[in-house]
Amino acid sequence: MAGSNSVEGMERELDALLALSHQAFVGKYGREIDELLGLSREEIDEITPDLTDLEIYDRLLSVVKLASKNNISQAELGKRIRALGEVAVRIVKKTKGLYNLLGDI
Repeated sequence: MAGSNSVEGMERELDALLALSHQAFVGKYGREIDELLGLSREEIDEITPDLTDLEIYDRLLSVVKLASKNNISQAELGKRIRALGEVAVRIVKKTKGLYNLLGDI
């Protein structure tokens, strides 16, 4: 019986994560999230030769999703992206929509 409870718990967690993800995609920065997701591995790897860029990319994506879901202002989003560091800013510069939205970050 314990196994079925853990499966049910995992399913509830997955449903909650999917709902949050959906809210982000239909939120304020949905198009920008799509554009970030459209970057190829090669485009991201051009930034640094190690895995740092992928880790920062993942953080950046999370920040933009959260901003979209919570309707965070462009100024606050720009501030949060700058706080992620130069690699995050360089990733943003590879996207037309997010970069144009935030101006010269």
